[in-house]
Amino acid sequence: MKFPSNLQTVLTSGLLPACFLSVALFVPGCNKPSNKASENDLTRVVVDTNPPVEPLSPEESIKKIQLPPGYHVELVASEPMVQEPVAIAWDGNGRMYVAEMNTYMKDANATGEYAPTSRIKRLEDTDGDGRMDKSTIFVDSLVLPRTILPVGDQLLVGLTNVQHIWSYRDTNGDGKADEKKIVFRNDVLDSRNLEHQNGGFLWNLDNWIYPTRDNLRYKYKNGNLVADTLVDNMIGQWGMTTDNYGRLFYSEAGPGLPAVQIQQNPAYGALNFVDQYSDDFTKPWPIIGNVDAQGGREALRKADNTLNKFTAGCGQSIFRGDRLPVDMQGDYFIPEPVGRIIKRGKVINRNGKIYIEDAYKEKDWLASADMNFRPINTYTGPDGCFYIVDMYHGIIQESEWTKPDSYLGKVIQQKGLYKNRGMGRIYRVVHDNFKRDDRKPTLLNEPSNRLVTYLNHPNGWWRDNAQLLLVIRNDRSVVPVLKQIAVGEKASLPNQPGPLGRIHALWTLEGMEAIDKPTLFKALTDADAEVRKTAVWISEGFLKKNDSDVIEKLASLLNDPSPDVRIQLSLSLRSHKTPRTTELVKTLLANNPKNELMQFSFTTFTESQKKLEAERERTRNLSPADRALVTNGATIFKQLCATCHGPDGKGIHVAGSSQMPAPPLVGSPRVRGDKTLIIQLLLNGMKGPIDGKTYPDLMPAMGSNDDKWIASVLSYIRNSSELGNKASVVTAKEVADVRATTPVIPGGMTQQELEIFKLGRAERTNWNKPR
Repeated sequence: MKFPSNLQTVLTSGLLPACFLSVALFVPGCNKPSNKASENDLTRVVVDTNPPVEPLSPEESIKKIQLPPGYHVELVASEPMVQEPVAIAWDGNGRMYVAEMNTYMKDANATGEYAPTSRIKRLEDTDGDGRMDKSTIFVDSLVLPRTILPVGDQLLVGLTNVQHIWSYRDTNGDGKADEKKIVFRNDVLDSRNLEHQNGGFLWNLDNWIYPTRDNLRYKYKNGNLVADTLVDNMIGQWGMTTDNYGRLFYSEAGPGLPAVQIQQNPAYGALNFVDQYSDDFTKPWPIIGNVDAQGGREALRKADNTLNKFTAGCGQSIFRGDRLPVDMQGDYFIPEPVGRIIKRGKVINRNGKIYIEDAYKEKDWLASADMNFRPINTYTGPDGCFYIVDMYHGIIQESEWTKPDSYLGKVIQQKGLYKNRGMGRIYRVVHDNFKRDDRKPTLLNEPSNRLVTYLNHPNGWWRDNAQLLLVIRNDRSVVPVLKQIAVGEKASLPNQPGPLGRIHALWTLEGMEAIDKPTLFKALTDADAEVRKTAVWISEGFLKKNDSDVIEKLASLLNDPSPDVRIQLSLSLRSHKTPRTTELVKTLLANNPKNELMQFSFTTFTESQKKLEAERERTRNLSPADRALVTNGATIFKQLCATCHGPDGKGIHVAGSSQMPAPPLVGSPRVRGDKTLIIQLLLNGMKGPIDGKTYPDLMPAMGSNDDKWIASVLSYIRNSSELGNKASVVTAKEVADVRATTPVIPGGMTQQELEIFKLGRAERTNWNKPR
């Protein structure tokens, strides 16, 4: 398809109606186009390099959304019904809960951001037309709710700045929570920037509840959560997702990593490869200029002002529905709210290692020409369609990066982005060739024997929720039927259970603590590799008891034809060391020398164990006070600093690029050298080239944290065997002294300024010496 050379002028002059623009450029939200055009036939065209910022109505905004042929967008809810939505979740009866951050970035200074005026709404579609028509405030007066997870008739909620997990219930049916309790208690305040706190909860296939960050996961027991400590800190940020087989997918906005920790379950440790996604997948292709990118002009293409790299990837999802084209199932979708796009990736398994490749060439699955379109979360809905949470907000970057004299702060002021707030939309993506499932779920009210039938449902939402409800009910009457389904017998199902139905039945039995060896052994011989892999994973409960029958049954899978089964076998066996399991792991490693994932996973696991022991040994030689500083600093580093500097301090490589988001800390002369310099650096942040190298992101100021916090993280970085540094600790008094004599430098200090300050200290010292 060719366009006239003056198309840019025509588009921006208003000579064509908006609906025609959508047709001409890609696919409209306002019409249902012909399906004759291939998704890869059409070329991306930038509509406007410097677009207007005035808010649009939902209907007008939909017209600005471009999708491949056949797809279009429907409005599910908008302001004033919802305002500043950041996350949604459906309970078993299909009622939608919406977390609203009503105080988020009202202006560039985040005025009143922590006022307790945010809410969680409950929305319902009472007439079945697909659009929400009933809204109640389920919970009011909250501080920036971050995570919501329905578990039966409870809604688990995480808030900003606290680490408790709360449960809310509506006991009288009026749509408002009247019962509140803490289901997991952690009295330590979370002092991290709100972008670096936990940004999601997910009940995974393995019946553990995973957050996006930190080193805990949770089991739901009798209405409360019981924590388990993971090997490593997870450093995902906003949102997370899972595929049909319980593989978790995280992302990190800070260093611009669109997919992290996708190779193995966090229970076995963090594992990432530089090439786990293609270089193309790191590049967004917006259709309007994105001049409000925090990275400034360097983050934009010179030709058209569009974002040239991921800077705010979040809210990813694996599509698992049944009411969109089958080639969407299992694909990875991640929004980029600064680029106003949603990127689509094909998830490819090669010899057990996961790769994500861009689904399109130099264009994205969804792109909007509305400057206020801010997609920040995506989901598979009960109706089998794809859902988008659009915060529809002028400012999308937190105040740490929007200071008045910063690039972004100036853009916000110049364009008046701070004025665009108090809105929000929830959309559904549908396709011409499919009818959405308009049945209203009633899972909370259905008997257990009916829930069992949904374990074989073609939509992952139904399978997940049926399993969850069966586990928390723990109704033993359905155990015999679950065992039949797990081994492939039809039981009470309308159809023969497929592999996914068998997998969910196995995990439901595991969650009910009703899995037995005959069922497990049968599953270990299933014709489907994913079922066999599931059975190996579940066998860990027996391995903890050193069950010799199970160990020998697992030994029979050493030469399984599936690399996924063999990889899971190595992970499960190494987790529970006995002479026999250690021998089996050695055999697996010897038999699979070219299996990159298996080999690298084992290497990183053994190295992390050695580093952990070395760290323990190092801290034994410190005084109790110094040890406390280093230990606290290690937690801070792994929760925050590792996002950009890497968990081992060696930096992070973006796929297909040698550039790191931040410099490595291992062996850094600044880290090990002058205490005052490193304290000043942390207090004010740092910008510009470092040792002649330019990094894409500035280091934000950490001066808002107290002296003990600064001292702790610096003490760990300077005195960590894991980072290869050995220097004296930094005390809170030393931080206080430097803070008192160091001016606040907005926008961060350059390396040259740090050296000038150091030279000034030296000159003052020399001046005071006797002459």
